[in-house]
Amino acid sequence: MKRSSIGPFLDLTLAMALVGSSVVAGKIITREFPVFLASGLRFGLAMPVLILLLLAKERRLPALVWRDYRVLFLQALTGVFLFSLFLLYGLRYTTSSESGVITSTTPGVTALLAALILGERLNRWKWAGVGLCVAGIAALQLGSGGEGGAEGARGSAHLLGTVLILGAVVCEGLFTILGKVMTARLSPLAVSTMVVAFGFVLFLPLAVYEARSFSFSQASMAGWLSIVHYALAVTVLGFVLWYRGVSKVSAATAAVFTGVLPVSALILSYLVLHEELRAAHGLGMLLIFGGILCAARERPSDKRVEAA
Repeated sequence: MKRSSIGPFLDLTLAMALVGSSVVAGKIITREFPVFLASGLRFGLAMPVLILLLLAKERRLPALVWRDYRVLFLQALTGVFLFSLFLLYGLRYTTSSESGVITSTTPGVTALLAALILGERLNRWKWAGVGLCVAGIAALQLGSGGEGGAEGARGSAHLLGTVLILGAVVCEGLFTILGKVMTARLSPLAVSTMVVAFGFVLFLPLAVYEARSFSFSQASMAGWLSIVHYALAVTVLGFVLWYRGVSKVSAATAAVFTGVLPVSALILSYLVLHEELRAAHGLGMLLIFGGILCAARERPSDKRVEAA
């Protein structure tokens, strides 16, 4: 298989592997930084880097019409800001195992959104890939047990937690769908730059509020390096690779590659944080790998999706 054929799949795989590393970095960051301050620092550092890269490569900022601004802002609002908000507060009201099972539906939800919004047709190989990926992620999450979260929470609070986690799943799906739309008009680098800029603006007020009572001198070198990793590797490189891959394959196929994220997070947590690996984790990885093989039967194309 030629590099031009496997290139988009490699981009999607590496992007999700980098995003998976954010789980390890995030555990270090949240021990020392408030969540919104950390997000503000992440996007505040990533934004100028992306702008400089964009100017160096394309010599100018993208020419946007009002519709582009709306879609890019909606992409940052849903896939960056609301996703973080829903996931953060959803975990307070439901268990981590239940949240894991719900988030395992992300490939399926994204595929359905692709069919509804983009009119993509899902053949049997795409459905098989999505199904195997959902099953694999669920196996990984169930194998990790039910640590953390609001264990035993029930009633209206538990329902609220479930709804918030489902909201996070939909937001993550929209992040891919809207990215597919925007890469029809803009380069992956331009889309990444604009989404990160909007993300920074959205997080800025809460980041400033948390910064007022935070002692920056108490943060360790490991904490600051984790912020830098989150900004440069996960956000700058991860976003560009993801959008470059999404621009070449269907959104449903791209959704299958989100299964790489928990696999990467699991392996890195084992290597760096010395967390336990279980038999269910191995089964989950095999199922996800099978799903990716099914999705990889699609031939990458340079065809663009026209924005509605």
